[in-house]
Amino acid sequence: MARRKRRSRQPNVARSRTAKPWRGLLARVATFLVVALLLLTVLPVVALRWLDPWSSAFMLDARIDAWRAGTKDYQTQYRWVPLEKIAPTTALAVIAAEDQQFPFHAGFDFQSIRKAIRANNNSKQLRGASTISQQVAKNLFLWSGRSYFRKGLEAYFTLLIEWLWPKERILEVYLNIAEFGHGVYGVEAAAQRYFRKPATKLNGPESATLAAVLPNPRTFKVQNPSRYVLKRRRWIQQQMRALGGANYLDALDANGESDPRETLRAAD
Repeated sequence: MARRKRRSRQPNVARSRTAKPWRGLLARVATFLVVALLLLTVLPVVALRWLDPWSSAFMLDARIDAWRAGTKDYQTQYRWVPLEKIAPTTALAVIAAEDQQFPFHAGFDFQSIRKAIRANNNSKQLRGASTISQQVAKNLFLWSGRSYFRKGLEAYFTLLIEWLWPKERILEVYLNIAEFGHGVYGVEAAAQRYFRKPATKLNGPESATLAAVLPNPRTFKVQNPSRYVLKRRRWIQQQMRALGGANYLDALDANGESDPRETLRAAD
């Protein structure tokens, strides 16, 4: 009986040759996408450290909403001014109202986040804990919403901003792109619109009033403020005094000789 010849088990050379190029191609495509994503996100943040933005994502979104609604008389009031031409009381009022740990954190106030989570678990009214850096990231680059994807992008841009910008630049951009009323963006436009004066001339009560409407500037009004806005304004003025006044802004100066936290301790 003839013995059958054993077939030698040899690797499928053709299959291995076709598999390896696909793996290499996928690796190259993935690398290209990662590099492209980094360039598309990092480069604008780097550029905006020195270049003043001509608009923001929220301004563009408001224009699109007005166009869809057929609002023909909608106008964006936006006028950029450097931080030196904004009254120190306004900068202090915004920090006192929105983010009192702004000079010290690296983009996120985890203590406030924990407090907000506890409060939201026990209340139907949601409480936010966004820092000024997070609000800059959202207003400048992203869209409004509460999806996890958008929050992830917000965290990513917040880290980039904190890494690439000094604190003074973050505050300067925020004061210039924050919304203070329907179509009114930045403290210069708000000061001219509501008080008929430049931002550099704003006093304490006026600055506190502007800061008081920031949580919801389309509901809370600078002109004819509600009881809530007046109450919030008084609270902001108290916080401004507790922080030590305009001297608290020295904490933003990375080259300052004194420890900025000493100002906070002295105020307490």
